[in-house]
Amino acid sequence: MSFLKEFKEFATRGNVMDLAIGIIIGSAFGKIVSSLVADIIMPPIGLIVGGIKFTDLKITLKDAMLDSSGKAIQAVTLNIGNFIQAAFDFLIITGAIFLIVKLMNTLNRKKKEEASVAKGPSEEVLLLTEIRDLLKKQP
Repeated sequence: MSFLKEFKEFATRGNVMDLAIGIIIGSAFGKIVSSLVADIIMPPIGLIVGGIKFTDLKITLKDAMLDSSGKAIQAVTLNIGNFIQAAFDFLIITGAIFLIVKLMNTLNRKKKEEASVAKGPSEEVLLLTEIRDLLKKQP
């Protein structure tokens, strides 16, 4: 089998396509959540805390300065506000994924319960019932 034919077979397999679609949807969902956190959640929190814009929240380790040739050297900062926003992004995304997985597990559990009720007793249960009835008939 040629390399290209094998690659085509791999790429068009159902699981690979599902994974690719999931990654694309996941990245779009991540952008939506990032915008939700940065544009809708953090401004009111910043207002409540005292008018702080979280993206401006930084700890300066070294101030900006000019070197001997007059070239500007940027300040070295710890961008705590960006970290807080990323933490909120993470919490919202993981919460949403948890709820989706929980919903899917609940639906799968209900589907399995409905299938087992519709089938009736399993073969093992029927066999054990038959053995029990035969043992009861013995003197």
